[in-house]
Amino acid sequence: MSPAQRVRLLSASDARFALACAAVTAAVVALGALWADRREVAPAGDSHEVVRVGVVEGQTVPGYLDSSRTELRALAEPSAPTVGDTWALVSLSGYTAAGRLPDLLRGAAVAQVYARVPMPGQHTQVVRIPVYRLPADVLTGMLDAALDRDTEKAAYDQLASKLPATEARARVAYAAAARTAEVEAAAYRSGCSCVFAAVVRGTPAALQEVAARVGVRAVDVAPEVRSLDRTEFRPPLPEQTGVVPAVPTAATGIASPPSAPIVSAPGVDVTSDSSRVSGHLTDPSVSASEDLPAVPSASDTTAAHDATSASAAAP
Repeated sequence: MSPAQRVRLLSASDARFALACAAVTAAVVALGALWADRREVAPAGDSHEVVRVGVVEGQTVPGYLDSSRTELRALAEPSAPTVGDTWALVSLSGYTAAGRLPDLLRGAAVAQVYARVPMPGQHTQVVRIPVYRLPADVLTGMLDAALDRDTEKAAYDQLASKLPATEARARVAYAAAARTAEVEAAAYRSGCSCVFAAVVRGTPAALQEVAARVGVRAVDVAPEVRSLDRTEFRPPLPEQTGVVPAVPTAATGIASPPSAPIVSAPGVDVTSDSSRVSGHLTDPSVSASEDLPAVPSASDTTAAHDATSASAAAP
């Protein structure tokens, strides 16, 4: 081969290499733009630097679902940079029983799930349940939640009994809250179809398989998440179809404590917008709008773990 032919071959090889580098760079830029457009990070002055994954107030649910699908496809493209296992927020199409979760989330490791007793016209609490084994840990978490609701019902009943006859409106509100807590406790004890979201970890290919299953609404990949204790997950409720509204406040004389987003964190306090055993209990009798807040409230059955589920480990 002549020197001129070798030069031409080397030039062609260099050109192909340059084109490949340009394609990879373009993919990195595109993915970075997607993540930057859809993620919120706490201000620089906040030492916690919390990443928020999911829907936010004022965002449309259809827009969120579309962007989640687009990002997952981009991440799974053969030309995309290899990211390995990544965290993701899985939103379900409906409220689901614990027994269905192993099949729905198969191929991904499960860290925690979110559950809520769906009651028409009521803003019931969202419960975060850490998971090592499916479905056993979810059922155990539901039993713990039932005990919490029993305690709340007793507190509401006690508060109502201490109110004077002139506080009729407050008595009605506390009675309604007690009934709601009682219904929630019974539902959790029965192993209700109450799970509507999960936090999982897996490869982009495995997450695409999860997203394709009937019953899964969206898989919101979050490769920027490094630790669950610095992440807030905001899954949409199955009935949400429009713009995510602000968390409603009680319209009665019963004070409502400020709500906080669900923080997937050991050692981080998670406040409840529905109630705690205190003098600031909300009034669940306030009518709920058609589109509920993304996560109106949260209570932990136990501290969350920055770990994966042994029962659903990726193959």
